[in-house]
Amino acid sequence: MNTIDHFIDDIDLKLLDQLQTDAARSNVALAEAAHVSPPTSLRRVKRLRQLGLIEREVAVLSADRLAPLIGHGLTALVEVVMERQDAGRLDDFEARAVAEPSVQQCYRVSPGPDFMLVIHTRDMPDYLALTQRLFTSDANVRNVKAFFSVKRAKFDPRLPLPSRMPSV
Repeated sequence: MNTIDHFIDDIDLKLLDQLQTDAARSNVALAEAAHVSPPTSLRRVKRLRQLGLIEREVAVLSADRLAPLIGHGLTALVEVVMERQDAGRLDDFEARAVAEPSVQQCYRVSPGPDFMLVIHTRDMPDYLALTQRLFTSDANVRNVKAFFSVKRAKFDPRLPLPSRMPSV
């Protein structure tokens, strides 16, 4: 049993699952969905935030509905292979990638490439400028392979949660 098991129970799991579905719902609606009183819901959600289980709450925007205003943009899944993989160089590249607003996701992976990035830019010239800043200017980047999305069939940021805490 890890230390977080001491702090959460089945009710917390229900609340977390409900918040992943719609974090904008009222506390009363959240409490009803989790089958607890509103004060209990409020207290528990506050505790879940303090424990760091809820990192942040964001709005997931509809890229298709916003396209008439901002364009569809360009989404690329990018493999990055580094020349040398010592911890300091990997940390340096990761910090630069995370600092780029167009980098939506950054993963260190193994085996294969050292990093997988999900990048969303306004258009191809914007993507080219990003590649110059992030890849070309870094002498430690050995290889970059980009795959451009032609259709997003699914996007879901939810983590799968068990319906009940495992019994010990």
